[in-house]
Amino acid sequence: MALYEHVVITRPDISPAQVDTFVEEMSTFLKEKGATVGKTEYWGLRSLAYPIKKQRKGHYSLINIDGPAEAIHELERRQRISEDVMRYLTVRVETLSDEPSPVLSRKERRPRD
Repeated sequence: MALYEHVVITRPDISPAQVDTFVEEMSTFLKEKGATVGKTEYWGLRSLAYPIKKQRKGHYSLINIDGPAEAIHELERRQRISEDVMRYLTVRVETLSDEPSPVLSRKERRPRD
């Protein structure tokens, strides 16, 4: 099986709890298809580099996946259909890291006022 990092951007008008539910549903689906889901991270509501569907912000989430390509293709097909998903990107990687992603590391280092 191959290793993948999957980032999904969901609409800004849904709540973080709904995003967590959405990510949990994706994880459950992947497990049914024979994939193993590693860490999942919620990066928060972030500004987009350019407007997507007239939206300037989106909820970012990361999922590490170890699974067959068929499961990834089906996941992407479902996300193309979903109205909550604005964009997604799946990248095949050599190794998956258990450490926090650079996005979360940068958030944690930022001084709080």
